[in-house]
Amino acid sequence: MIILGVDPGTLFCGYGIIRLNKTTPLYIKSGVINLTSEKTLPNKLKVIYDELSLIIRRNKPTEFAIETAFYGKNIQSAMKIGYARGVSLLAAVHNDLEIREYSPREVKKAVVGNGAASKEQVKYMVASTLNLDSDFKKFDESDALSIALCHAFRFKTPSVRNTSWKAFVEAFPERIIK
Repeated sequence: MIILGVDPGTLFCGYGIIRLNKTTPLYIKSGVINLTSEKTLPNKLKVIYDELSLIIRRNKPTEFAIETAFYGKNIQSAMKIGYARGVSLLAAVHNDLEIREYSPREVKKAVVGNGAASKEQVKYMVASTLNLDSDFKKFDESDALSIALCHAFRFKTPSVRNTSWKAFVEAFPERIIK
C-alpha cells in the first residue's frame, strides 16, 4: 500500500508519500508545494490541484490521508485552509484514491503518543520512524508525512487497538524501542 499524506495550506502545501511494507512504513518522497508566488487564491488552488494530481500520477498511491479542518481564532484562515482541503480532496477523488481524514490531535497521538505534541516533536518522530535526517524544508512536509504515518498505523493495527498493551507488543515488536 502506498499512502499520500497531505497537510493543506494556501502558502505551503506539504505532501509525504510512504509505502506500508507488511508492518514497516518506508519513505518514498516528500516535499512542499510553494504557493507564495501566486497572487490570487483561485490560482493557488489551481496549483495545489495540478501539483497533487501530478504527484499522484507519478507515484501511484492507493490511499490518501489528509488532516481535518482546524478552526483557530481567524475564520478567514480557516476558510482558506478549507479551500485547500477541498481541491486536495478533489485531486484524490479524480484519481480514484481511498480517502481518510484525521484530526491534528489524532495524528500527533499516533506518531508521538501525545495529542498535544509540538511540531518539533512530530518532526523528530517522523524522521526517527522513517530513518531520515530531520532536515525537512518546512513543518508542512514533516506534518504531511505524519498524516501518512497516522494512516499507516491505523490501517495496520485495527484489531489490536482496542485490546491490551501486551497484545500490541506481541503483534508489533518492531515498534518497541528498547
